[in-house]
Amino acid sequence: MNMFKSAEKLMTMDEKAWARHSNPMSVYTRFSCLPLLSLAIWSREYLGLWSLIPISLSLFWIWYNPRAFPPPSSTNNWASKGTFGERIFLRRKKLTIPGHHIRMAYILSALAGLGLPALIYGLYTNQLLLIALGNMVTIYPKAWFVDRMVWIYEDMKDTEPEFREWLKP
Repeated sequence: MNMFKSAEKLMTMDEKAWARHSNPMSVYTRFSCLPLLSLAIWSREYLGLWSLIPISLSLFWIWYNPRAFPPPSSTNNWASKGTFGERIFLRRKKLTIPGHHIRMAYILSALAGLGLPALIYGLYTNQLLLIALGNMVTIYPKAWFVDRMVWIYEDMKDTEPEFREWLKP
């Protein structure tokens, strides 16, 4: 199963959600999701069952974040183009996207995954240093991934009229 398509289905991203997610505030605040969830899980030692409240709120934020902000008046920016590139990347089975972009997206996703063992073990043992390390090792490649999605958009924007229509000056 395709992990990227599975994530999109889980997030229930439709055209309206994608338009709202292209707001730079949505993209930049998206980077708060993993640290907030980590902090919520970490709090279980101190809050007990009450930690289910921040955990639930964090999970809700992960789902709600792409919908939290209105569509931007301008999409001529790094963050918006990152979401456009991601939409194109998700169609890679139907589009001819240069192979170097596809390879790099998978490499960056694998690099982000390298932080998960430290994060999971840190959460299990409640070690803040490991939790922070796991978050950093996961988030930095994700930021690079977004940058790569901008590159995909720039390379592909003239291949389909729909892609050009996403860009609002």
